[in-house]
Amino acid sequence: MLKHATIAIDRAWNSWSDRPAEAVFLPLGVRITPVLYSSRARSTSAIEPRRDVVRLGRHGIDGSVIELETDLAGTTLAFASTKPDPFVLRGTWVAKVRGEWGLRFWVTLALSAEGGEAVQYDAASGAALVKIGTRFVALVTDAVPVQVTGHASIEALRQDYQDNGYFDVDSRSTEASVLALRFNLEMMPQGTYAAAVADSAARAIAKAKAALGPPVSAALPCQTGLAAGALDAVRDIVGWNTLWDAVNARPYTAVTRIWNLGTFAVWYNDQTYAALLAGVFDTNLARGNMAVAHAGATPQGNVACIVTSKDQWVDRSQPPLGSLIAWQLYLRSGERSGLEAVYPTLARNQRWWRAMRDPDGSGLVSCGTSDVGEGLYKGTAFGARNETGMDNSATHDEAVYDPVSRSLSTWDVGLNCAVALDAEMLGKMAAVLGLPGEAAEFSALAETSRALIRENLWDESRGLFANRQRDGGFVRSVSPTSFYPLLCGAASAGQVQALLGHLHDPLTFGGDWTLPNATRDDPAFAENVYWRGRIWPNVNYLVWLGLRRYGLTAEAQALAAKSFALFEKSWNPARIAAENYNATTGEAMDQGDTDPFYIWSGLLPLMAVAEVVDFDPWRGLTLTHSGADVQLGPIVTPIGKLVVCAVDGTMTAVLNGQAALSFDFTGTLSGIAFGASGFAATLEAGAAAGRLVLHAIPPEATPDARLGALTIRGVPVDGGIAFDIGATGEQRRFTVSF
Repeated sequence: MLKHATIAIDRAWNSWSDRPAEAVFLPLGVRITPVLYSSRARSTSAIEPRRDVVRLGRHGIDGSVIELETDLAGTTLAFASTKPDPFVLRGTWVAKVRGEWGLRFWVTLALSAEGGEAVQYDAASGAALVKIGTRFVALVTDAVPVQVTGHASIEALRQDYQDNGYFDVDSRSTEASVLALRFNLEMMPQGTYAAAVADSAARAIAKAKAALGPPVSAALPCQTGLAAGALDAVRDIVGWNTLWDAVNARPYTAVTRIWNLGTFAVWYNDQTYAALLAGVFDTNLARGNMAVAHAGATPQGNVACIVTSKDQWVDRSQPPLGSLIAWQLYLRSGERSGLEAVYPTLARNQRWWRAMRDPDGSGLVSCGTSDVGEGLYKGTAFGARNETGMDNSATHDEAVYDPVSRSLSTWDVGLNCAVALDAEMLGKMAAVLGLPGEAAEFSALAETSRALIRENLWDESRGLFANRQRDGGFVRSVSPTSFYPLLCGAASAGQVQALLGHLHDPLTFGGDWTLPNATRDDPAFAENVYWRGRIWPNVNYLVWLGLRRYGLTAEAQALAAKSFALFEKSWNPARIAAENYNATTGEAMDQGDTDPFYIWSGLLPLMAVAEVVDFDPWRGLTLTHSGADVQLGPIVTPIGKLVVCAVDGTMTAVLNGQAALSFDFTGTLSGIAFGASGFAATLEAGAAAGRLVLHAIPPEATPDARLGALTIRGVPVDGGIAFDIGATGEQRRFTVSF
């Protein structure tokens, strides 16, 4: 009998629990739990980040590679695991630093099953065995355990150590619900263990013992050269934060595996960002995260702000960014079904915002909290602020809550830009789904919102967009949401130039570390508490996306570079992927309200990845060759796995292991489309002159190629057809048919 039958078998062994070193074979509910004991400290550890020092290392999305380090009482241990095949796990531990005599520091591997099935130890084979239905799981080690003990639970095992120390034999057993294989660092400073699943005990033991041999290497998506480690970081943040939600019987990528927010916790925006990041590597995981995000859809039409095992904030929502991410995932995967799964919910949500959060019928929305549900902070100003996701931002300081309209007195520029962008993305989605009437409806709503934002939320005296009281006056404090009109396309050319002045001004948003969520001259900046002065990865990402939309390439590249530098400052030495950062020092953990391994921190390295290869919401697949060497991938595309490599001045796109495209000039190709009988791409303005080679075209072919209005002749070369491209002063479309 399978405990959990919805998990793809290649992901079955993984770090599903809140104990990152614990390996779980989810379909059978079998766990291998490392437990450490220090005699010096007389304390145990199950390697839990909320209680113990843990540095989370590499993590394949499918669990093919998992690495971490942990400290206990001055001893540092490194754990690692690989999967020789989907049913086999091979693990190791190594003592890197010893804080006491090795005889007194113990490493224990505890085998248990979710249903409480008895685990047995067979001394003759040296295997611990558990039978689940008709299947067997065997755990073996390269060294004979010092002793094997039995316990009712992991907690009982830990209590046994703490009560009796290691110099005790009363708990010896060969059968128990939790069977513990005990080792010490004097005799086993390093060790190897393996577990295997099979349909007979003998087969399980044999497969496990075979895995004790040399490890099988596993290649992971990675990035070298330019922005080295950026793609790796996105991979590891997604891999480690992907857990099993036992309450709802589903895998999902949590906001963080560190916080104690109940047995599960879903913030709407955060969950969609998790989907965006997961989609770089795994379309199914991205789809699952989108399903989790939109499971919070209410009968009223909004998507709940948060849903946890403890509370549901159905009276309010969060900025409607799910459509942006659904569209990005569609471009990356090419799967129309992903749009079909979320479009009805997203369309209802757009209509809800306009019906429920526009108390004056102005066409602009205000934050609110409806009279439904029983969520914490319902019917309060703070509850209404939650709809921006920027709960304590100084931009809300002048907003007054009206209990009659159940809304704040201000139009929020960030929220209105999100609603406008949502309508635009819904128009794109509706067109793909064959709904021309709705495509026209939402596109018109987007244009109306853009005009209202441009005309009503622009403060000419300061040269920026700002929140505004519905009865007329602008609020004093601003945040990077002042740049969100770039994201939704609302800013005029003159407004853009004024905004760029603030982007670079060290008194507002400029400086070594950007973008602060209160201007540096605002008194709130010095508070350095949450949204009052700190840098937030999700905000940087949205502003960066807006800069790219407006063709502000240099500014976007600069923000991406600064964002990645900010991320690396804490990631490289300590593997911290912070929820937010100090805008003066760049530090992550300088105050106690920051989570050290938050999902949306992955948006900072994602920008560095996207400066090489991206699926832009408006330009589709883009490749940018800066002239620097880089190798990046594999990542998901609609036509297979893509690896991008630039070396010695030439960038090559490799699809499914075969070179598809290369070019030796710097610049950006956008809207890239490979077809069975053609190719197309846009050469963005500023691209240098050079040669582009299509490798999939047979040399004997006579392709018809055009660059803008010009006909281009192809030249056969070794491995394809080459086209000589002149420097591009303006954007031009390049098409080839064959």
